[in-house]
Amino acid sequence: MIIIMRHGASKEQIRKVLDFIKLKNRQPHMSKGETHTVIGAVGEACIDPREFELLEGVKEVIKVSSSYKLASRVFQQEDSVVEVNGEKFGANNIGLIAGPCTIESEEQIFACAKEMSESNVKIIRGGAFKPRTSPYSFQGLGLEGLKLIRAAADKYNLAITSEVMEISQIPMFLDYVDILQVGARNMQNFNLLKELSKINKPVILKRGLSATINEWLMAAEYILAGGNRQVILCERGIRTFEVATRNTLDLCAIPVIKKLSHLPIIVDPSHGTGLRDKVVPMSLASTAAGCDGLIIEVHNNPECALCDGAQSLYPEQFRQLYKQLKQLAPVVNKTIR
Repeated sequence: MIIIMRHGASKEQIRKVLDFIKLKNRQPHMSKGETHTVIGAVGEACIDPREFELLEGVKEVIKVSSSYKLASRVFQQEDSVVEVNGEKFGANNIGLIAGPCTIESEEQIFACAKEMSESNVKIIRGGAFKPRTSPYSFQGLGLEGLKLIRAAADKYNLAITSEVMEISQIPMFLDYVDILQVGARNMQNFNLLKELSKINKPVILKRGLSATINEWLMAAEYILAGGNRQVILCERGIRTFEVATRNTLDLCAIPVIKKLSHLPIIVDPSHGTGLRDKVVPMSLASTAAGCDGLIIEVHNNPECALCDGAQSLYPEQFRQLYKQLKQLAPVVNKTIR
């Protein structure tokens, strides 16, 4: 249920609505728009909307039919904007995240961080714990990897995003990482999502391999409902019958999400295609479709990469892509820093 307050509603009137929601065993969530304050009443208890309509300062009460409440445009009309290290995701901004698939060594991650810094990137990606299909594939350096990427990021004034795989890792990630990433395999790990809802750092939520958009938004709802409003959705391709690319990058998801939700949506064209020569055109296509950011794999020496070298751009390729994105962004009323 969404309660829209009248323009100019007093703090006392808003407080009474919040208190009344708690009295009815529901959890209040407030969003301040340009003209009105909107309050969401989330919970299982059945409430008669007329009880809220009679409260002073209330303009309108709307019953939300979608299963996701806080992620919906009904709850918040304006786009949410998540900012990290000067990079903005949402509204008219396109944020960029780039770096290697995984942290392999001190030499490798420092070289990649230097390249990213020189390419105007403010957020570096890099996996320390790698969820691999085969138990014999490289699983990442773990805590040592987080220490290495933190040292490299600090040297070059970069923020970090890395994938967290389980609840026990969260305290460790909070010490080293600026944006915690939930991978496709964990999109419906609801216990993990509940714990991430309690932290005060942004979360990138990747779409599951076969997840519908509704399921994806419901996963985001778990994080929002617990109090963490810094959620970034990430389209990374879904599993279909097609085998020409690693996944099928669903760019239709961008305008659909933009209509249904206020949350920023970024695209991972590296995992979405699995092929280096497809990353640049799909990055441009994602931008044209209205995405709020890109997360791209870039490696200083892809041929020697321990993980996903075939989908990683060379630094020079990324610099050329950045120039193209700077030219394209204004055409779709977007800005790249």
